[in-house]
This record gives sequence, structure tokens and C-alpha cells, in this order.
Amino acid sequence: MTSLIAEDLLLLLLDDESGGSIVDGTRLPRVLAGAVLLELALDGYVTPAEPGEDVKKGRLAVRLDGAPDDPILARTLAVIREARRPMTPEAVIEKLDTEMRAAVFERVIDRGWVRESRRKILGIFPSKTWPAVDESHEREVRRELEQVLVEGLDPNPRTAALVSLLSAVDAVAKAFPDADRKAIRKRAKEIAEGEWAAAAVRKAVDAINAAVFVAVMVPAMTAGSA
Repeated sequence: MTSLIAEDLLLLLLDDESGGSIVDGTRLPRVLAGAVLLELALDGYVTPAEPGEDVKKGRLAVRLDGAPDDPILARTLAVIREARRPMTPEAVIEKLDTEMRAAVFERVIDRGWVRESRRKILGIFPSKTWPAVDESHEREVRRELEQVLVEGLDPNPRTAALVSLLSAVDAVAKAFPDADRKAIRKRAKEIAEGEWAAAAVRKAVDAINAAVFVAVMVPAMTAGSA
């Protein structure tokens, strides 16, 4: 079974040795939910509505009948379809973030790519990490990303989508710490804003990346003000 963008993203956001996330606990579940939503857009299932449609502009419109074969994608599409009214990308990400995090983690564990390790900090607070077990798939993903981020090759839509999500949570330089930080961030931004998708999907990418940013920043700002 082909991996989801969310699965590849998760591997990139976990430190192989420690098994800890390289982004904070607010960003991780939300960007994984965003990755699933973005994959549905790339596959043509959902895009933001345009003016003149029955669905309010900016909310997600379902474009295809049926459902994806992948259960994670199918579940997400069902949530969108079954909502009382069309949902914004932000609403989908907020609704799915915890559930999606668990589903994607379970998938990469089942594939044998990482293992779950449990311990207690100071002997009291439970903590989980996910050290790498089989790094072969992640190496392939990293090689494809390095070709576009460092070597300057043109990305395919899937790779570009992965770059755009890493950029949305400012994790590109963290995921590739040996690269020139300034250069790789610049290249990632160019790819994220590039014309690598059809117009309707391009709008979906922009909307979902913006939704991830908002979903990440609002809780952080709220916590900071508190």
C-alpha cells in the first residue's frame, strides 16, 4: 500500500534516534490533519468552493462521488460529507487533529517504520516517543526532498505538497539540519508558492496551508497571552 503524505510527513517530523517530535505538540496533530486534507484535494475529492456555487465561498465542496480506498482518507472525507453544513479547512483540521494523529501514528507503527516507547518523566509524568526501526522508506522520501530542496530539481505534486506542509509549520530547516538554513527555507517557500498544481488544487493548497498556520498559531498565541 502506498504511503500517505501524512505518513511521510510524520517520519520527517520525528527524530530517528530519540523518537521525539521536532515540532511542538500543537503543530504536529494539526499539520498531520492538514496533510490528509491536502491529499484529498490532490486526488480531486475536495476543493474550496468558488463564487456562485451552492457552497459558500472558501468552504470545502466535495467534487467526486465514492470514497478513497485508504481508510484514513475515506474517514476524513466522510466527516466532510456528513457535516451539517460545508466546513472550512480550519474546521476540518480542528475536528480531526487528535484522531488523525492517532491514526497516522498507528499506521507507521504497523508498517514497522517506528516503534512506540513509553516512559515516565521524573517517575511521574507519562511520555511517549517513536524511535525509528526501519529507515529505508524515510531515506527514499528524504532523497526526493533533497533533490528538489538542495539540488534544485522540479518537484512532482506530491513532493511539493510535502514541502509546503513542512514550510507551513516552519520545520524545513529542522528536518534537514545539515543544509544551509536560509537557502533551504527560501527554496521551500518558492516550491510552496509555485505553480505545481492545477488552479483548483492550487487554491486548496493555499487554503489548507493557511488553515494549518492559523490552527497552529491561535492556540500558541492564546497560551502566550495567558
